[in-house]
Amino acid sequence: MKNYTITVNGNVYDVTVEEGAGGAAPAARAAAPAPKAPAAPAKKASAGAGSIKIEAGAAGKVLRIDASVGQAVKKGDAVITLESMKMEIPMVAPSDGTVASIDVAAGDSVEAGRVLATLN
Repeated sequence: MKNYTITVNGNVYDVTVEEGAGGAAPAARAAAPAPKAPAAPAKKASAGAGSIKIEAGAAGKVLRIDASVGQAVKKGDAVITLESMKMEIPMVAPSDGTVASIDVAAGDSVEAGRVLATLN
């Protein structure tokens, strides 16, 4: 018998696979879904967070962080790239400024309208 932990659509399952005797196909038995690990608390903006918000234009997953806190950006520069429906969507600076906070991490799932970063 072998035990595996499998994640499907965000649900975590503990699965036990039994080896069949005499070449029979192995049988898999899924246990009840394992309790999800507590979600990491959302990163809080620092006290110096900026007043210009960069919000998710669509629900998706944070593919990468393109800028860092303290970095100067120009209007139209990509700050964060989301992946939604197999497309990469850059979330760009709406104006010139300095990145004050990055409020998500690569791999985070976000809903449309969520604040991803702020600028000063």
